[in-house]
Formats: sequence, structure tokens, C-alpha cells
Amino acid sequence: MSLRKAYLLIFIILLVDQLSKIYIKTNFVLGEEVSVLTWFKILFIENEGMAWGTEIPGAYGKLFLTLFRLIAVIAIGYWLWDSVHKSSSNYLIVAIALILAGAFGNIIDSVFYGVIFDDSHHQLATLFSEKPYGKLLHGKVVDMLYFPIVDSQFPAWVPFIGGNNFKFFNAIFNIADMAISTGVGILIVFNKKTFHKEI
Repeated sequence: MSLRKAYLLIFIILLVDQLSKIYIKTNFVLGEEVSVLTWFKILFIENEGMAWGTEIPGAYGKLFLTLFRLIAVIAIGYWLWDSVHKSSSNYLIVAIALILAGAFGNIIDSVFYGVIFDDSHHQLATLFSEKPYGKLLHGKVVDMLYFPIVDSQFPAWVPFIGGNNFKFFNAIFNIADMAISTGVGILIVFNKKTFHKEI
């Protein structure tokens, strides 16, 4: 795959990711939920930290995370460029492009959303607000895709957890997260084809 095609894939993912996030930010109040299907919901949350809502504690935790993401994107970008120039497999190039697009999509939120949107609590956010909710490098990542495929209870006879609620799949994520997960999945599932070298 050529570098131009890889960049096109990255651009398409970024465009869909950012359009979906901007739509959610400007049309949903934080915590608002809409059922698309019984097992698929749009639920607007904002993620202050890493995957699965993990946060780095301390006054500079968010800044450190954003700077780490920027360095990671530069490294992944070089990996993509190097892989294309070494004529690596299309599996590898697509996987790297997906991971890069996803990482870059979430970086846009972290870097800019704090200064271009106002707060989403109890109100619809305004794009290019005069009263932004944060500052540069301190934005929140927008998540909205929720697939509670199973929403039930553990049987009463199960020790310790019987009667407790059980949900699968409980994560809330975005298009960028999907791209990263798909890219990593390609690296794992198609490992032999991804890193195959002609002898």
C-alpha cells in the first residue's frame, strides 16, 4: 500500500471521528442517552484520561497524558512511513494507519476541545465558544458508542455475586477507539501475514 492510500485512510477515519464527536457535543447534553437498538445506544460521556476512563492523578496528569500521546503519534507516524518505504505487508500498513488515525483523533480532543467548546453539563455545548470549559492540552475525549448486548443479573445461586447486575459489553467508546482496537486486532490475529518477510 502506498503512503498516499494510507494517508487517505487516516483522513477518512479522522473526518468520521471528528464529525461524530462534534455532532454529539453540540446535540447531546452530557449523560444523555438515545437507544438505536436494544443492544446499541448513543450515550454521551467525556473521558478525562486514558482508555476505559483511567486517569493519571495529580495537577499535571492530564498534561502529561496529552504530551505522551503527541510523542506516541510522532513515533507511530514514523513507523508508518518506514513500513511503507520498506514495502511491508498491507496488513501492517493498514494496522499502523488505523492506530495512527485513532490516536490522532483522540489527541485532537485532548489538545483543542478545552478551548473550542464550552461545558456540556446541563446544556448543549457551543463550538468556538467565548467561554471554553478548559485550556489548551486539557480537553476531554468525547465517547458515545455503547453496546450493552447483555443487561441482566447473575443467578441468585452464584456465590458472592448472585443477584448483582451484569452488563456485557459495558465500555463506551468512539470511532478513534474503534480504529485503534481494529489496528491492534490486525496485528494480533494476522500476525504471521502482518510481519511476513519474503525470503
